[in-house]
Amino acid sequence: MNKYELALVVNAKIEDDARAAVVEKAKEYITRAGGTITEVEEWGKKKLAYEIQKMSDGFFYFIQFDASAAAPAQIEQKVRIMDNVLRFLCVRKDEA
Repeated sequence: MNKYELALVVNAKIEDDARAAVVEKAKEYITRAGGTITEVEEWGKKKLAYEIQKMSDGFFYFIQFDASAAAPAQIEQKVRIMDNVLRFLCVRKDEA
């Protein structure tokens, strides 16, 4: 099992419960791909460096999880088509 981190930038103009549903859906995709979630960090609303889809703010979430090497591709495929996700990035964390 490798350690990964999924970073999500979620639309800041939606309701709190809708934003929570987006994060829960991403967590569900991780568990479906055989991953186990170890930590979820919410950084809150931040100003974006540049506008994305005419929005200047976004909510940042970082989900750490353990999974096999094939899982990130499956997760990215699902997250890519999610509504209200402005940007995402899945990276492997170093074993430090």
